[in-house]
Amino acid sequence: MRLSAVVFLLLLLSSAATLSNAHNITRLLAKHPAFSTFNHYLTITHLAAEINRRTTITVCAVDNAAMSELLSKHPSIYTIKNILSLHVLLDYFGAKKLHQINNGTALAATMFQATGSAPGSAGFVNITDMKGGKVALGPEDNGGSLDVYFVKSLEEVPYNISVIQISKVLPSDVAEAPTPGPSQMNLTDIMSAHSCKVFADTLLANSEASKTYQDNLDGGLTVFCPLDDPFKAFLPRFKNLTAAGKTSFLEFFGVPVYQSLSTLKSNNGLMNTLATDGANKFDFTVQNDGEDVTLKTKSTTAKITGTLIDEQPVAVYTINKVLLPKELFKAEAPTPAPASAPEKSADAPKSSKSKDLSSAPSDSPADAPADDPADQAADENAGVRFNGGRFTATVLSLWLGLLML
Repeated sequence: MRLSAVVFLLLLLSSAATLSNAHNITRLLAKHPAFSTFNHYLTITHLAAEINRRTTITVCAVDNAAMSELLSKHPSIYTIKNILSLHVLLDYFGAKKLHQINNGTALAATMFQATGSAPGSAGFVNITDMKGGKVALGPEDNGGSLDVYFVKSLEEVPYNISVIQISKVLPSDVAEAPTPGPSQMNLTDIMSAHSCKVFADTLLANSEASKTYQDNLDGGLTVFCPLDDPFKAFLPRFKNLTAAGKTSFLEFFGVPVYQSLSTLKSNNGLMNTLATDGANKFDFTVQNDGEDVTLKTKSTTAKITGTLIDEQPVAVYTINKVLLPKELFKAEAPTPAPASAPEKSADAPKSSKSKDLSSAPSDSPADAPADDPADQAADENAGVRFNGGRFTATVLSLWLGLLML
């Protein structure tokens, strides 16, 4: 019985290790310097993150020479993303499987097809096992032309991820078509149309903050937009800020990287913003509670209530409160509950003090002692660390219980 318990424990730990060691396409390709350009563009187009989130996938990589030929045409980064997404098959094709395709031909959906940007069958790739041991590939909308060939397998983790080399870039007029970038997106129009008009109008009226948002659209941007009612109620306090304070405050609601909702749910901790500048930290803490995601400063906790847009590299979410950065506002005492009886009034905080704290905005740091940011992050992430250890504790308890049988 004890031997069975030990075997059971080892199986559980092995399973946990397998789940925690998800593939990383960037690391896999880093072993092959001849594919460094392809690897680089997977990263800057954010395709690497999409690939890593998939559990069954094949990456058709091309070497640096083939990438140089592609780049000589000077495509935009968004066109490059479409082209490379056509090289990511949403199925597992290792070297063995490529040479054993049923009926000699297979049609594979790609990440380009999954984006919804590929009309008809433009996002599918035909894979054909040719005579003489060759395997040819070609986009389904390429008029039946198959002039790209499988060269060799680079990395395989059956049946999770396969990284193979193909002879050249897959030709596709649809994928290679000029693609407008997100810099042409009207961010304030999107917010105005979805219950964030007050914040959008305030941002639009501040040319410096608006430019900061616009400059970050192409490289990656996540916006947490306060809904109309809470931001409208906050406007009198906003108007009391200095010009520099107003700009920093508006920039505080933008993060200079793309963050999907699933990423926000898994990556808890401190997050810098567009207003972050050296000693002026202007950061907040992201914390998830099940499916809910909250943003926290020293005096405010806001919850994400909706998604306005989530298309790499831009995401815009609505939040139910106005976050107050500690660099601009003093920590606020909680509003006391109304006294229910005269004898309890002495126990409640004085209303005059509470009023002073809640009504006076300041462009100077909070008077309350500031916690060390590292300690703050550790405290607010304690729940995450505890949850991470829960599995181990459960397994050990189960093991001890079986050993006692």
